[in-house]
Amino acid sequence: MKITAYLPLIIIFGLAACGTPERDFGVYKQSDGTVGVLAPAGAKDSESQEMATAECKKLGMHNAVATGSKKTVNDRFPMTYTYMCR
Repeated sequence: MKITAYLPLIIIFGLAACGTPERDFGVYKQSDGTVGVLAPAGAKDSESQEMATAECKKLGMHNAVATGSKKTVNDRFPMTYTYMCR
């Protein structure tokens, strides 16, 4: 009987653990239709490409093509990448 009292709590913690991202990327759609990815320190270019591709798929497109990158003054996100969805 006691396990049923804790069942909702177990489910909530289980879902929270599954929803936690491995890395903290910032992904956003820009006004010109491109996708911006703020990459955390130590992130690889391929990881930011995967994040951009996932965002493009949400927008109904199949892949992301890199259009540029630049360094930022932000310590948490030292690089920002720009991708065009195709």
